[in-house]
Amino acid sequence: MSGKLCGTKYPTSICFIVVNEFCERFSYYGMKTVLTLYFLSYLHWDKDLSTAVYHAFSSLCYFTPIIGAIIADSWLGKFKTIIYLSIVYVIGHVVKSVGAIPSVGDTNVHIALSMIGLILIAFGTGGIKPCVAAFGGDQFDDEDVSERQKFFSVFYMSINAGSLMSTIITPILRSDVQCFGSDCYALAFGVPAALMVVALVVFIGGSGMYKRSPPQGNVLLEVCNCIGFAIKNRWRNSKYEAKRKHWLDWADDKYSKRLIQEIKMVMRVLVLYIPLPMFWALFDQQGSRWTLQATRMNLAFGTAFSIEPDQMQMLNALMILLFVPIFDLIIYPLVGRCKINVTPLRKMATGMVFAALAFGAATLVEVNVVKTVVTPAPAQNALLQVLNVAGNDITVKLPNHELFSEPIPNMQDPAEYVSLPLQGSTAVLTFQITSSGVNVECVQTLNETSANSLVVFRGATGLGCKLVEDYIEKSGDGKPLLRFLNTLSEGVTVSVDTEVFEVSAGFAMSQNQTVKSGVYVASICGVVSKQCSDRDLGLLDFGASYTFVLSREVAAPTVTRIVDVQANDVHVAWQIPQYVLMTAGEVMFSITGLEFSYSQSPANMKSVLQAGWLLTVAFGNVIVLIVAEGAGLEQWIEFLLFAGLLLFVCVIFSVMAAFYAYVDPEELDKVYLDDSKYGSTEDEKSRPSDHLQMDGKRKSTKL
Repeated sequence: MSGKLCGTKYPTSICFIVVNEFCERFSYYGMKTVLTLYFLSYLHWDKDLSTAVYHAFSSLCYFTPIIGAIIADSWLGKFKTIIYLSIVYVIGHVVKSVGAIPSVGDTNVHIALSMIGLILIAFGTGGIKPCVAAFGGDQFDDEDVSERQKFFSVFYMSINAGSLMSTIITPILRSDVQCFGSDCYALAFGVPAALMVVALVVFIGGSGMYKRSPPQGNVLLEVCNCIGFAIKNRWRNSKYEAKRKHWLDWADDKYSKRLIQEIKMVMRVLVLYIPLPMFWALFDQQGSRWTLQATRMNLAFGTAFSIEPDQMQMLNALMILLFVPIFDLIIYPLVGRCKINVTPLRKMATGMVFAALAFGAATLVEVNVVKTVVTPAPAQNALLQVLNVAGNDITVKLPNHELFSEPIPNMQDPAEYVSLPLQGSTAVLTFQITSSGVNVECVQTLNETSANSLVVFRGATGLGCKLVEDYIEKSGDGKPLLRFLNTLSEGVTVSVDTEVFEVSAGFAMSQNQTVKSGVYVASICGVVSKQCSDRDLGLLDFGASYTFVLSREVAAPTVTRIVDVQANDVHVAWQIPQYVLMTAGEVMFSITGLEFSYSQSPANMKSVLQAGWLLTVAFGNVIVLIVAEGAGLEQWIEFLLFAGLLLFVCVIFSVMAAFYAYVDPEELDKVYLDDSKYGSTEDEKSRPSDHLQMDGKRKSTKL
């Protein structure tokens, strides 16, 4: 039996439960924070697939609580369910971490391990989600109502604290720690795995103090059975018996009138839930589309400090802690003094409007962000720029095309890529190049949708050219991309920070590699002569792609910088307004929605409504999955589409809310004072505790 904390009525066991929840939420949000960039940068998926899998995982995390609740209430009980599914949770984290180690196999192995790990994590986190909070509430005696409410406040504060710390720490582990020659995703996933192990150990550590209620059956299954019986009974007998006032009344042959009336009350609220997934479709894109947007923005705050793109997600966790007391103590009282009747459903509708405004702000940011992005060539076209390192100005002509009409200066940054029509998937083009009266023909094969640099040089045998394919996409984590073109007489190695570029002689081009944004000095060493010298590369800015041309002699090389893709010129601080609007919408929509559901449901049906609430989150992520994979829209148009859809849904929800009549579930005790409270009319049954019941008046949205 649990003891009491010194000088209070709080059971000692709740300390273990609160610490367990903090570690578990750190584990979940820490892993999820870096997940989109892992898909993009490590598995090399495109943005749409990365977004779709991210939201498929999020959706599964909110479908599985139903399974966890059924297991806990019908079979194992809350304690054993938390233990067993936490073990599954830990295994999932370990598998996910191993999948991020390059040496364990090829890309297919990494993908397989990652998907297995995510599925196990989804079953683990979703399975224990309905159990932990209710298990904490079970530790209090019935008369300790105020202490139980305070416990839930502390409990959900630990959720937000775990979320906030993890969204700050795991991106740092990913980017600032180098392992296996690149960003350390294995560590970024491994630390959350370790925290989940700690969560499990702490929870088991308090096992001797817990109050444990045996499984007594599941109210959700009871509701489903009652609804199923009503539908079946109506289908069988509607032709032979008089019509009944409500279709659920067909269940009164087997179930009590009180239970039927309670289900009617719940169904009225569940109908209001139908439009709600659209809010979550916007809200959960903070970890996917908004993070991808941040990768194409300037992340520097001054010269000494910058953040990681996935760290912007911490704003939501931070502001939710600030906004809840601000809304409770300032905004809602001020609105009340204006004699405006702000009902819970009106608050929720206003929250939808704020979320739509957040996506309107994201649209404006996106329109400016894409100005530095090079648009890929469409089908049967290729992009081309000419890089002149021949020592003199040149002219380039392409028969039947009016391109490159002006002379191209030596060692000058090309203005922009031009689009070449190929009339097919590939084309062999003949370029006529003139320099100092010397004419040569350069025959090259271009592939559709590719981006290329035509390098024109003066070699030992005269004027020459070669085609180099460029990488024009901005890096998935916002880091600058660089490469070196060697015009020196021997091969060289170039060291920039921890990256080493090996470049052969003969006008060879190195591979593209990324470094963190900053000011760098390159160490250039001849492979044969072993002579080394340092050269300033200047600021390598967020999102830019650079080609550095090495010329003259190895002992004193000249480094010329060519900008292939412009740096991100929109600062990430411009994302703050959309996070502020979204968090304000979350406070009004999510917290109010939980309170509304709690107040409008009978005591034994709160679990059913909580299950319905979690399913709205799941279906919201399904909506994003469908749009990301199916629509194929430009990002700013997609943002605008989501904003418009939510406003449309908000109108529908407002109309539905106008016809909703608020009820007092306690009135059932007066109406059905002598009726069986639970189960059938023939056999009065005791009911299980609410596996999803949310005690207290303040609930966190980070469930």
